[in-house]
Amino acid sequence: MDYVQLGSTDLSVSSIALGCWPFAGGEVWGFQDRGDSINTVHAALDAGINFFDTAPAYEAGESERVLGEALLGRRHEAVVATKLGGSQTRPDRIRAVCRESLCNLWTDYIDLYQIHWPGHDVPAADTVAALQELKSLGWIRHFSVCNYGVQDFGEISGFASIPSNQLPYSLLWRVVEAEILPLCRQRGAGLICYSPLMQGLLTGRYAGADEVPDGLSRTRLYSCSRPLAQHREPGCEDLVFTVLDQIRDVASNEGLSMALLSLAWVRQQAGVASVLVGARNPSELTRNLPVLEVTLSRQTQDRLARITDPVRSHLGSNPDMWFSESRFR
Repeated sequence: MDYVQLGSTDLSVSSIALGCWPFAGGEVWGFQDRGDSINTVHAALDAGINFFDTAPAYEAGESERVLGEALLGRRHEAVVATKLGGSQTRPDRIRAVCRESLCNLWTDYIDLYQIHWPGHDVPAADTVAALQELKSLGWIRHFSVCNYGVQDFGEISGFASIPSNQLPYSLLWRVVEAEILPLCRQRGAGLICYSPLMQGLLTGRYAGADEVPDGLSRTRLYSCSRPLAQHREPGCEDLVFTVLDQIRDVASNEGLSMALLSLAWVRQQAGVASVLVGARNPSELTRNLPVLEVTLSRQTQDRLARITDPVRSHLGSNPDMWFSESRFR
């Protein structure tokens, strides 16, 4: 396993991280066996993965609770990242919110406390001051951000050194390449990539958009007519599946699965610190671990970029996967 230091912190995190949202089950992921989730965490630790990402927003803390249970007796082996919502960054709420996550996680400290989405009604200076107080109390070791665009990231990094920015990044979601990723690289903040397999699309498991479960077919890649979609756009479903066929051909030529090819491409992009891989059982996790041995040539990387450029162009400048009116700024 490869390890990367996050920014100027003392956190050494595995380049492959386990995204724990699927452990929550619920409307988005459907039924999830708790035992499978716990076994997946143990398998990750055994494979050298030490970085685990969750959030209280994932089914009212269920993902945090499952991760906390799984880490009992092995907490010292893990770097745990969780989050707080933008409206929860108010100084009068932040202690209570953090305390609840600590209880859910069965721990007395959080390694990386991330603002899930910017709270535009709370001044960045106030948020940073409240987070610094949590550090002084020993409740968190470091704090960082998720889903911060250039304006918000530029503002908050003026008050503190921000070691990372968690953003959606994959062959099918390259919007962050235009502005946000270059700024993060400039400021020394590592990119933590979520949805690197675009919620299963880049595994090749779906032959068409109608096969994708409702909880997953709600991003802006899909039509706004999908049951759980909250945007107002037509999507680009036909284009996406045409592009997926081309990616499948490249994977075949490289002797790789689509998933390994896609993960390898993301891992090799400049500024990427760690890639969040979701897994619902140990076998799903194990299928992705060979990516550590894959290095794509520059020619293959460029070919994949050319193939997916039409999807990037369709999405425009809005990095928000789910909403037409971007929550990024």
